[in-house]
Amino acid sequence: MHLKKAAIALALALGLGLPAAHASVIGTMTRAQPVTEARIAALAEADRAAWRGYLERSRALMARDKAALATERAAGAAPPEAQARLHGDSGMPLDKPPAWYASPEARHVADNIVSFQTPAGGWGKNVDRTGHVRQKGEHYAPIDDDPSGGVIVAAAGWNYVGTIDNDATTTELRFLARVQAALPGAPGEAYRKAFDKGVGYLLDAQYPNGGFPQVYPLQGGYHDAITYNDNAFAQVADLLALVAGRQGDYAFVAPALASRAQVAHGRAIGVLLASQIRVNGQLTGWCQQHDALTLAPVGARNFEPVALSSSETSRLLTLLMRLPQPTAQVTAAIDGAAAWLKRVAVYNVGWTAKGENGRFLEARPGAGPLWARMYDIDTMQPVFGDRDGTIHTDVNELTKERRDGYGWYGSGPASALAAYDKWRAGQGGKQGR
Repeated sequence: MHLKKAAIALALALGLGLPAAHASVIGTMTRAQPVTEARIAALAEADRAAWRGYLERSRALMARDKAALATERAAGAAPPEAQARLHGDSGMPLDKPPAWYASPEARHVADNIVSFQTPAGGWGKNVDRTGHVRQKGEHYAPIDDDPSGGVIVAAAGWNYVGTIDNDATTTELRFLARVQAALPGAPGEAYRKAFDKGVGYLLDAQYPNGGFPQVYPLQGGYHDAITYNDNAFAQVADLLALVAGRQGDYAFVAPALASRAQVAHGRAIGVLLASQIRVNGQLTGWCQQHDALTLAPVGARNFEPVALSSSETSRLLTLLMRLPQPTAQVTAAIDGAAAWLKRVAVYNVGWTAKGENGRFLEARPGAGPLWARMYDIDTMQPVFGDRDGTIHTDVNELTKERRDGYGWYGSGPASALAAYDKWRAGQGGKQGR
């Protein structure tokens, strides 16, 4: 179906009337603000010292990372940038039989991970860990200085050098935990040491209020926001809970580090609860990113405007439901997020596969439920961002590149809501005892 006809059919199916003759642009992206001394100065006096100390430590760590690389390169010519970009599998499977993690193949991956760990303790993203072991003078992470999409370039040749974006750092740590468990004693010591350093990196990266930036040391722009996007925050929180529990692959963790992880996990849950969006007094969901200092919802890349996010809310809902002893506040947050997801489900439409005209939304009687990725906070209607920073109410009006290149609709929240129904039934049983 032609896109214009599809839009008309969709509007009729939803009872929204005919779309406007021209693009329904309702605004443009507003850039998220970085963490700066000036913004910290506007905080309550009791909060300023902790945030100033955090910012100073972040800058010192970045300076040390850069100095370490410069020292290596001063000793001779830097090797070519040969680290592979990720195209599919990262090379760090977490579902192999335990014995596999003692194999030469697994140890090579672990050696690659250890070699590319930054001095600060984190890892870059989008790397095939089956590749070569890092050579002295080689950069710690693949560098992308292309600002398309709104990426903030902190300094030429220094971006995402330590990040939780795209499953980075948390996956490396989980893989190291699996390998060291298969290699007790001296053979696994290097992996345990790198793991401890990596957990220390996450603890250092945690904001005074319990949030986590996308990139640490801080890179600026939206990268400084508390990042729920693509489940980055949830993956860190889950890992901290495993470290604190000291079971299975994590039994080797020292009690002192486990205790620190437990405290950090509690603080993470605290900021998660504090940042949940209320609309007309009702708890709803979360946005992809929230301002580090104010917790206000903020945009990210040019096509990711301020909006409630069904995908991120679903994952955070799952995180909260895993807590063994939910408080009344946690229970209220869970109930509010689940109710919101149920309320914004979309029916009688389908999100097509890629074709000659690209993906588009079409009327499909009887279909659903489906969820838009983003919803306007005030109207609760789906919204969509394009590469040029414009915000639309009709996904079919986006450029083909953005319609095809982003998950604007999906059915993922259905599984979270099914889990919620079971969780709620279990909570009712507990209350009845």
